[in-house]
Amino acid sequence: MARDAKDEGLLLSILDLKPTAGAATPSLESALAAYTRAVAEQIGVPLDAVTHEVTDTATAYLGLASRTADRPQRDLMLIWDERIGWYVAIEPRGNDQPPVICHLRGRIAPPPTTVAQFVTDVLDGRRSGQLSPIPPQLDRATLAAHMSGIPA
Repeated sequence: MARDAKDEGLLLSILDLKPTAGAATPSLESALAAYTRAVAEQIGVPLDAVTHEVTDTATAYLGLASRTADRPQRDLMLIWDERIGWYVAIEPRGNDQPPVICHLRGRIAPPPTTVAQFVTDVLDGRRSGQLSPIPPQLDRATLAAHMSGIPA
């Protein structure tokens, strides 16, 4: 349940345990937290508009300050889901299903710079389209390792 290496060291010391030798595989929670922060930084989203969680499904949410020209009255959000990756959607009203504006096809967790360019393209009207078929799901250890190895 550690958030990062420093937190892991503190938790292990409280339990009077030593870290295991070699490179540890990051938890999905810590990898997703760092990955989401890196994406938010690339896009310019303040951290108070960013959340993530790992439960039965790992997800991340970034509230976007910009709107599209064709829907200037509606707030937008950037969502990441471990099954389908990143997509831009309209903030739902009430319990509505959020209408998806565009899905970033390809890798489930592409580099933050790729995600930032995707958001810019969607906001500028250069990309549109609904969700594509769901790609095969990566196991969580592989996903965490992949996210941790992605440079900002």
